[in-house]
Parts: sequence; C-alpha cells; structure tokens
Amino acid sequence: MNRPIRRRAALAAFAAALALPLAAAAQGANPNAGKPMRVILPVGAGSGVDGIVRAAGPALGKALGQPVIIDNLPGAGGITGTTTLVKAAPDGTTIGVLSNNHVVNPSVFRKLPFDALNDITPISVVGETPFVLVVNPGKVPAKNAKELQALLKTRPGELNYASSGNGTIIHLAGEMAVDAMQVEVKHIPYKGVGPQIADLIGGQVEMGVVAVPAVAAMIKSGQLRAIGVMGRSRVAALPDVPTFAEQGFPEVDIAGWFAVVGPARLPPAEVRRIHTAVVTAFADPEVRQAMARQDNVIHASTPEAAAQFFRSEQERYARLVRKAGITLE
Repeated sequence: MNRPIRRRAALAAFAAALALPLAAAAQGANPNAGKPMRVILPVGAGSGVDGIVRAAGPALGKALGQPVIIDNLPGAGGITGTTTLVKAAPDGTTIGVLSNNHVVNPSVFRKLPFDALNDITPISVVGETPFVLVVNPGKVPAKNAKELQALLKTRPGELNYASSGNGTIIHLAGEMAVDAMQVEVKHIPYKGVGPQIADLIGGQVEMGVVAVPAVAAMIKSGQLRAIGVMGRSRVAALPDVPTFAEQGFPEVDIAGWFAVVGPARLPPAEVRRIHTAVVTAFADPEVRQAMARQDNVIHASTPEAAAQFFRSEQERYARLVRKAGITLE
C-alpha cells in the first residue's frame, strides 16, 4: 500500500528537480523579472499617447513579467521627458514611448540636450493615430479638399488654420496640406489640443488639423466638417471621409505615430525581450479593442525597421520644416 505513495513522491521530487534549472533559466532570460518597468511618456496625462499606453499597460506588464509604472514627464515639446529617458541606465528597467515630435524637434529647435537618433535604442514603431483636416461649417462653405483649395485661392492669406502648437507634428501636418494645395493660410498656434478645438468650434479660427479621436464626435454632430483624412487610408470612425490622396493630393501623407524605445546601448537581448512583450501586449484582444475604439492602427515593427523609420522620418520632417521656415528657441 505504501509503495505507490513512495513512487508518486519520488516522481514529484524528480519533477521538482527538473523544474529548478528551468526556472533558473527563465530568470536568466529576464534578469529584471519582478522589478518595475518605468515607462516614460514625454507628454501629459490624458493625451493620445498617454491613453494608448495606459490601455496597454496591464497586458504589457504581464508580457514583461514586470510591473509597469507610467511616468508622465511633459514639457518643451517632449524634450523634458526624453532627456530623462536618454539618461536612464540601459538595463531593461526603463523605456519610453515617443511620437513624431521626437524626430521633428532636431529641425525646429536650435539646440537639444541629446541626439535624437544616437541617444535612443528603437524597439518598435507600434502604430499610428490618423489626422483629419476640419473646418468650421459656419465659416467655411467648402465640403472637400478641391473646394477648400478653390476658396483659399480666392482669399489668399485671409483665413487661419489652428494647430496644437508651434513646431508640433500637427503644425507640420497643416503645413503639408497648405503646401500640397499651394495656398496661403495664416497659422495660429495654440497651447494644446483642447483650446485649439474650442476655438475651431467657436469660429475664432476657420480650420485646423486634429487627431481623429479628438474630433470624431464633433464631426458626427455637425459642429465641425471633415475635409479629408491625412493618412494613406480612410478610418473606421469616419468611413465617408476620403483621404487627401483620394482627392488629388497624394503628397499629404501624415499621421501621429508612436514608438517604444530604450536608452542608447540597450543590450540586444533586452531589445528582443521588450520587443516580444510589446508585440504580445498589443495583440491582446482587450488592447486591440481599446485601440480600435481610439481609431489607432496597430502594426508593430521590428527594432531594425524602427531604427530605419526614425532616420527616414527625421529627414522627411527636416525638409518640411525648412520649406515652412519653422524655428524655435
């Protein structure tokens, strides 16, 4: 009667002995298991990127095997938070989520406290948020890009377009549309998206570029009119709004992307580990649903593709900044 019990005990002990090296190996694969992962966001709470990261945070923590701590460090167009990120130890306990502004800043600021390309380790360009050009329907009768172009050509320099701030990606998106239509429009910068949208609805400014999630409800209610989506394809929230490319302006191709990066010299093993966790987190069904509700398009890239993307985007925006003559102190 005791022999089966002793046999089961022996088998259990043998299995436990086998599990020990496996557990040690797993711990070795992630030397930071259990340690907090600090995720630096160089934007304020409530912003688009903040909402994205907070929606994905629990799934990311699970995939990493580390608790995720989100640290909002806004200021100076993202420079404040990014400065903290690049100074962090490259040990797999600190990453950041950056947007287009990171590769715009070298062209619009005379001096930066870091090298935008060499002081980070790109891990993945995760996805993008579409932009749309909207007008106040009481101020602008145009219903599409061609009509808007015709109107602006008859009133050069008379109408205004709003952005969320000088030198921001929203500002550059507006300049891209103005350049493509070959018209003259006065730029009015605001301190953030909230005041920008308020004055668009109030009619203090006639038009502006905004991220789709921020104005989809206003477009559907008729408070604002959408002229065109500024990316490569239409968006689910506004299926009847064509892209600028569909309307004869293929040069207009811009969206608000977001990317996960680490400090420079992050070890390749940590890059691979974090990249795998990011892909896993954003493939989680609940996260995918949250991204769809926010009209974010997810297509997580490889680290190698992310590095190339950062370089090409910095070059692309530099050309646009020079053409528009944008400079900041």
